[in-house]
Amino acid sequence: MSAAAPVYLTPNAGWYTAVKPAVEAVAGIGLMLVALPLLLVGWALIRLTSRGPGFYFQSRAGWRNRPYTIVKIRSMYHTPEVAKNTDWAKLTGDARVTPVGRILRALHLDELPQLFNVLRGEMSLVGPRPERPEVIARKQLIDLVPGYAHRTTVRPGVTGLAQVQLPGDTDVTSVRHKVYYDLYYLSHQSLWLDARICAATLLKSFLSPDRLRRVLLLPTREQVCAHFLTLLTPPEPGTEPVPNPVTAA
Repeated sequence: MSAAAPVYLTPNAGWYTAVKPAVEAVAGIGLMLVALPLLLVGWALIRLTSRGPGFYFQSRAGWRNRPYTIVKIRSMYHTPEVAKNTDWAKLTGDARVTPVGRILRALHLDELPQLFNVLRGEMSLVGPRPERPEVIARKQLIDLVPGYAHRTTVRPGVTGLAQVQLPGDTDVTSVRHKVYYDLYYLSHQSLWLDARICAATLLKSFLSPDRLRRVLLLPTREQVCAHFLTLLTPPEPGTEPVPNPVTAA
């Protein structure tokens, strides 16, 4: 199977990318203090209404493709088959999700324990969504999705531009669309963009993606696609954008 077309991305090396880890560490502590009561309530409800642990641990591909363990409030029924399954979750009507888990997912409360990953330096508040290593391998995402490897040049995010504008992954085509948004974010990282993405995350349960885009002035699909097309053009002599980086296993 042929490899995906090379994508020539110039990493954003502005002042914000240098201070972002420190900014997010401070913000993560503040958010954890606010979120802790909700986190404990969600954990208790899961424990009281379904068999199994309240927290869910899963390996994800992180910065430079290094695996780390993500923490979430369990929203599915506790079975060994769920842990081994490499299929993408259904967007609606997934029988594996518990009634309480469905509510937690709708309000994004199941994501709150990932703040621990932020404080550990394994994740950012804003960045590409982390995927399971086995899904990346089985679905051949690095080979089939142009620019996919660039996502691991930064730490994965609890939320991100792709997450607030597009539905969850269902097939390789949907992953391609997400990667277009991830690459746009990597080229345009800024405090202002991160602030708008965080605001969109808080409002996502109440506003449609289109309304979020209009209210918070997020990039349009046309802007994202136009930017992606520029990344397919080889660089001028004397410049050295990174073509499909090879990241550590």
